[in-house]
Amino acid sequence: MDAAVSIPALTAPAPQSWRQELRALARLAGPLVGANLLQMAVGAVDVIFVARLGTVDLAAATLGVFMFNLLMFALIGLTSAAAPLIAAELGRRAHAVREVRRSFRMALWVAGAAAVPVILILAHGETLLLLAGQDAEVARRAGGFLNIVLFAIVPGVAAGVMRTAAAALGRPGWAFVVTGLALGVAILANWCLVFGNAGFPALGLKGSALASVVSLTVMMLAYIMILRFDRRLRRYRLFGRWWNTEWPRFFEIVRLGVPIMLTWVFEGALFGGAAILMGLIGVAEVAAHAIALNIAAIAFQIPFGVAQAATIRVGMAYGAMDRQWIARAGAVALSLGIGFMVVTASLIWLAPRLFVSAYVDVDAPANRLVVALAVQYLAVAAMFQLVDGAQAVAAGVLRGLQDTRVPMIIAGLGYWVAGFGASILLGFGFGWEGVGVWTGLAVGLLVVSVLLGWRWAWRERLGLTNFPEPTR
Repeated sequence: MDAAVSIPALTAPAPQSWRQELRALARLAGPLVGANLLQMAVGAVDVIFVARLGTVDLAAATLGVFMFNLLMFALIGLTSAAAPLIAAELGRRAHAVREVRRSFRMALWVAGAAAVPVILILAHGETLLLLAGQDAEVARRAGGFLNIVLFAIVPGVAAGVMRTAAAALGRPGWAFVVTGLALGVAILANWCLVFGNAGFPALGLKGSALASVVSLTVMMLAYIMILRFDRRLRRYRLFGRWWNTEWPRFFEIVRLGVPIMLTWVFEGALFGGAAILMGLIGVAEVAAHAIALNIAAIAFQIPFGVAQAATIRVGMAYGAMDRQWIARAGAVALSLGIGFMVVTASLIWLAPRLFVSAYVDVDAPANRLVVALAVQYLAVAAMFQLVDGAQAVAAGVLRGLQDTRVPMIIAGLGYWVAGFGASILLGFGFGWEGVGVWTGLAVGLLVVSVLLGWRWAWRERLGLTNFPEPTR
């Protein structure tokens, strides 16, 4: 007899139809998509305010924000392993209070331990930028920025863990609310501290860094209040006995989280590497690449949010040891993610100049080359939107099965051997320049999408649904 049937009183209820699964997934994914879009706005606030300080400060802020965001994103990827673990515990036992609390607690421990080397790296930001050949004055100012913003690492990653827990426990709406709060605080703090408004000193670039610390600290404090006082969440007493160690759970989070972290870094670094290739072609190509990439990144937040929700839904089905639920949850998530990308791809294909006009004046003669190049790159982006959405959601459903190591290998090979290799070959070997670089990106995403989709389709034969013994 199937294990999920043998202990129905303990397991979470499985949806009985595709419509019920779609409704459950949408309730999770909607707020997470909104929160992801707001998070992009939070990241853009620093650069928008600092741009008025001058070119050198803007360059320093751009480099500093890039380093900070890359390392913060890596830490959040590492600790996001708590999501499939918490979901599996809820799927296995609907009221798994103790098990959920242990996973949450150890995710915070992992976050604290991993934050130490990241803080040390940021503390030596100026030296690292000089070694990378950056302008000495830009490196100096970026180093000063990083010496302040490094204090935001701990509250930022702690807020990420708490957001993951709240979503996995069925309260994803708080992610949207708290991120909206952080956006408002970031705007107000930058306005006060960068330019010296409302009686505050004008701190310039350092004020922007301090504003990031303030906004992420407010975000962390807001989540603490939510986890302690929300009616559904407080019953888990997530901060109870926070000093207790659970080393098996700690290393389980590390085992699952390190591949997730590296997968995210591989993908982010691929687009960073593409920007470097664009720099070898020309300045206009770099500007057009930045515009097109930002538009594609905004669209990507939809399947990324679906993928985060899919990890939880598939994780619950995995914990319940219900293969039919796993299949349904994965199919619904993939259909929803790809369906949204059909819409965004169509919009980008039909009206690329409209999207570019949000960044530059498309009718200005001085912008003619940049606009033309951005439109070309968006044509390629429209084609790879589908595979980009598919690979994001496929990775999410596999994470729900606690399968992260092989997807990491697929990402490394697909993005960097197939993708980056094709970008170099097509961009420089075939002389396609920027279009060739973007086509290479599409090749990498296609390879990863196909391989992850194959792995999901063959999950039974690969033993990914050989369920572990329930923990008691």
